[in-house]
Amino acid sequence: MIRTLSPYIEQGRIRIFCINGVQSDSFANKGAHPFHRSWMQAQYDAYVANEVFPFIDSQCQTPGIGIATLGASLGAYHAANTLFKHPDHVKRCYALSGIYDMRDSMDGMYDDNFYFNNPVDYMANQSDPVVSPPIRELRHPARDRLWSVGEQRPDLPNVGDSRGIAALLIIWTTGARRAGTNGPTGITRCGSTIGAHY
Repeated sequence: MIRTLSPYIEQGRIRIFCINGVQSDSFANKGAHPFHRSWMQAQYDAYVANEVFPFIDSQCQTPGIGIATLGASLGAYHAANTLFKHPDHVKRCYALSGIYDMRDSMDGMYDDNFYFNNPVDYMANQSDPVVSPPIRELRHPARDRLWSVGEQRPDLPNVGDSRGIAALLIIWTTGARRAGTNGPTGITRCGSTIGAHY
């Protein structure tokens, strides 16, 4: 992805910050209690808000600069969750073939940490007027015929639409099953989509 986006980086149109995720310590950690998993996700969200955003502001020397998030698969969940929870900083999201309902990761258990980090739940009840266009925009390149129960599915654009957030679901059909999001075709197409915005 960095190679694909390098022309925009070299032209000074975008700047990229890569941060680690906590999947192995949160929702993917089947050895931990489900409430520990959701607590770890809440800690990650606090880290992004309290440490990553200020770092980006200081590096760009522009407090409150508009941030776009990008991620694939579980990274798409993180990108979208950050978009929805932090409209004061995040203005756009590129979520590639993500999973946005994490209930399957909680072994049937549920708590506040989980609710406030499960977009299909908290966005369905969102009434904050800040969550409206043109504040945020969602771009969700998806893969044709790969939607199935328990895997990638277009539930996030539906949530966005229900809350008045501009959402675009792009279905890539040519070689989708073979190339996928992380294949060269998916990465090139994602790079072109990003380049059209910056």
